[in-house]
Amino acid sequence: MLINIIVVLIVVGVLLWLVNNYIPMDGKIKSILNAVVVICVVIWLLQAFGVIGSLNSVGIR
Repeated sequence: MLINIIVVLIVVGVLLWLVNNYIPMDGKIKSILNAVVVICVVIWLLQAFGVIGSLNSVGIR
């Protein structure tokens, strides 16, 4: 399980680095994209380690 988490973090980091370096876009959009990716990874890590429960029970009405 820990190896899977490390591999996913490396892949996400490399993809984010590639997007930041090789895709031309405005700095504001890059910072928003970086923030969204970091927030998603943090939420995924919290779920993976069991700190927060599954978000499947969260419903939008």
